[in-house]
Amino acid sequence: MMISFLVLIFFLLQVGPLWAARYELTRNNIEDPNKIDAQEVSLYRVKLGDPEEKAIEYLVEDKISGIRVEQEGTFILLWNKGNPTGAMAGVGLMDGKVNLIFINNRFAYKTRGLFRRVLNAKSTKEVRELLGKEDYGDENVMGAMLHYETKGFVVNYLGRDINVEFQLP
Repeated sequence: MMISFLVLIFFLLQVGPLWAARYELTRNNIEDPNKIDAQEVSLYRVKLGDPEEKAIEYLVEDKISGIRVEQEGTFILLWNKGNPTGAMAGVGLMDGKVNLIFINNRFAYKTRGLFRRVLNAKSTKEVRELLGKEDYGDENVMGAMLHYETKGFVVNYLGRDINVEFQLP
């Protein structure tokens, strides 16, 4: 009995990290930009590369408090039930897998950690202070696209509207 218990503990310690992403956008309070990698980010337990069935199960079939979910074409969109002015987060599906996770400033109230501060940033300078210098960017009078390609995400800064897109390399 004791040996089987120890084997179970050992097994759980080995596979435990596989159960959850390192940075669950709605739960983990990671503040260090060096610990962020798109492959380790999840939205309500859905990660990049997950099968479409898992995304549908966790986002569409499970009930998420205060959120209305719609599947439109190749996207699963999350809307705030109290203020449905636009999708606040979602995932993109291609070839039966999740290939995109996106969040925007309407999702800031649900987001934890570093990206909550990014979604509430008042300038591109503030975004750079939070995340560090981008790999490359495009800034003009309309806004900016800050590409953090090595980490697998892009920040679209359009004044009051901020979007973050996580993609596999």
